[in-house]
Amino acid sequence: MIRILGPFRLAHLFHCLPIIRVAINRSAIICLTAILCALASLSAGCGGSAHHTPPAAPVLVLSTNAVSFVVVQGSSFNPAPASVNVTNTGTGVLNFTVETDVPWLTVTPTSGTAPQALQISASAGALAPRTYIGHITVTATVAQDSPAVITVTFVVGSQTASNAPFWPQWGSNPQHTGMVAATGQNLNNILANIVYDPFVSQEKNENVPLFGEPALTVHEQAPITDGKDTYMVMKGGVYNSCDPVGQWTSGAACGPNTWNTMEWYETRFSWVKGQLVEAWTFDTDWVPEPNATNFNQGFAGLEGWEPVFHPVDANNFIYVPAAAGSVWKVNKTTGVAASHINPFLANPSMTAVNTFVAGPLTADANGNIYYNVIELNLTGNPWDQNDAVGAWLVKIAPDDSSTFATFASLNPGAPAATSLTCPGTFGNLNPQPAFPWPPSPTAVAPFFPAACGSQRPGINVAPAVSADGTTVYTVSVAHFDNLASYVLAVNTVDLSPKWQASLQNRLTDGCGFVQPDGEVPLPIAPSGVTNLPNSCLFGTTVGVDPTTNAPGSGYVIDEASSSPTVLPDGSVVFGARDNYNFSRGHLFRFDSSGNYLGAYGFGWDSTPGVWAHDNTFSVVIKDNHYPSAAYCSGDSPVCTPTPPGPYYITQLDASLNIEWQFQSTTIDTDHPNGYEWCINMPAIDMLGNVYVNSEDGYVYELPQAHSGIFTAPSGKMFLNSAIGAAYTPISIGVDGKIYTQNNGQLFVVGN
Repeated sequence: MIRILGPFRLAHLFHCLPIIRVAINRSAIICLTAILCALASLSAGCGGSAHHTPPAAPVLVLSTNAVSFVVVQGSSFNPAPASVNVTNTGTGVLNFTVETDVPWLTVTPTSGTAPQALQISASAGALAPRTYIGHITVTATVAQDSPAVITVTFVVGSQTASNAPFWPQWGSNPQHTGMVAATGQNLNNILANIVYDPFVSQEKNENVPLFGEPALTVHEQAPITDGKDTYMVMKGGVYNSCDPVGQWTSGAACGPNTWNTMEWYETRFSWVKGQLVEAWTFDTDWVPEPNATNFNQGFAGLEGWEPVFHPVDANNFIYVPAAAGSVWKVNKTTGVAASHINPFLANPSMTAVNTFVAGPLTADANGNIYYNVIELNLTGNPWDQNDAVGAWLVKIAPDDSSTFATFASLNPGAPAATSLTCPGTFGNLNPQPAFPWPPSPTAVAPFFPAACGSQRPGINVAPAVSADGTTVYTVSVAHFDNLASYVLAVNTVDLSPKWQASLQNRLTDGCGFVQPDGEVPLPIAPSGVTNLPNSCLFGTTVGVDPTTNAPGSGYVIDEASSSPTVLPDGSVVFGARDNYNFSRGHLFRFDSSGNYLGAYGFGWDSTPGVWAHDNTFSVVIKDNHYPSAAYCSGDSPVCTPTPPGPYYITQLDASLNIEWQFQSTTIDTDHPNGYEWCINMPAIDMLGNVYVNSEDGYVYELPQAHSGIFTAPSGKMFLNSAIGAAYTPISIGVDGKIYTQNNGQLFVVGN
């Protein structure tokens, strides 16, 4: 009988029943055991087989007991809701109710049956900036672990904007050197990831027929950093995809040909408790110049390369490009326009809807704002058929007063718009002569076969200002003949012309030129040989451009974002295209008086960075070698493209000689020699560390103390995707965070 009581022992029974003190004999034990068996049957059963099953019991479980939100005071953008799952890990049905204890906290639903997701929201309303704590109580009456509590932390950051511009504009400073007095953080973690372009997939798909891949041809703003705040473009509106994709290349009203149906905003983000939070968004009326591509009619237009939208941070305001060549002056704390500055209100001859802010705004050290404006003729094709109507360099003072000068007045020595004697190439001959070029050692290139066109700015050029503030530099090009291109120096006090430097006939590294490494990219063919790839005709003068049989020329191209950079010695450099250097272009250099000093053999879509150090300086530029023929296209063996790569980031000394080159070594089947560097404006910290983006999807940190070619970066981090893309800029914050871009997303990277 003792054994059938299972775990109960007789001594234990006596301990539980202390009133039993009688002498125990056999019959008493039997009787007592019968009584106790009935009592013990609640747990063990008497007789050895029957067991009791407790009633079903639900168990309340939450996926988390803590939620946090951050927001900027007064923001109309409340944080995204958080989701908490209510589940039942027991048996039976679990019905629950939900209550909150603070008015800024809401939950939906307020009751339900598990499993169920709760959506938790916090609204700043009129809350003052500080940290708030609230609680959500989830109650299920019959469940174990009920009630359960979710603690919600709500941090409301100050609405007051910072007024400590650190990277306030294109190239960081008025000279566009891209160097800052901070040490970049390590590329260890992605601290923020914000989608600013929701149309990336559509934009890339439209380019597949043209480029053979989903390339993103959008020029982007450099993130503006100011203390705890960051300002960045955001896109909205509608993107009209073509059906089928790519029909915009034939003139269809879709894709890039209708990109003015999108909308451009400037958004302030603030760092609050380690999160980059949206404070406000300003809706501007700016739109880019029209693309107007129709290859069927011979109209290249902008070929789908979307112009850049780029504000500037100055005078405790954000100056934002607007419609009709005007500018919004936006309060940094509230995001509300303090004024609308339109320098052209008193110009009745100007057609507002045809007039555009062209390129980024630039601020000098005194808070004066400089930018370029162009007016187009939209009755017909505005690029390949109609001349530009007007073009201006504008200056806005801190008191909102403004002045402007026409590009015609800034470049008085340029050919007239109607001139028929502008420079041309052998490609303008009809029929074209056979390759290799020049057609003969004494051939003279023809004039451009039409009127030159008016002088006007490159579409994406940001003016640069000398360190002493007396000179503003911009770039001018003839509307039809881009070989008539110039760097312009302008007096800041009254926008009078200072000097004009033509890019024509400057280069001597063409046919037969031997590079410092011993390579001869454009060999002069032996006598009678007409099939040597990328060669010049036998007997050609060494150094000439084969397309003109003259010293090589640079030209401004609207598909690029190159802007002038003022070097520490007062000279100015500008990256331009040319007609013979394998699509690489050149970086042209002029002294502060406009005298030509030389060039480096890469310049396409590049604003170089400058590292000032040891009483000298170094120039940093991407240095891609593209799969391209030197100067021609077609079936001739002379027009054979070179293999892709190598792809370098190159640092030059103060005389534009190579100091070191970092080579891309990300290799795959489609990129056997690495990926392009997709940077158009590098960032450089106070130690000389160089920060750049690559089409392999990584952001890189490149150290100093190297020579020759090296391949080991001091840091790298993968961002989003490896894509073909327009070159993008990079910025640094005052605390060393790195602000970079990939695939229409802003990434902040750091420790």
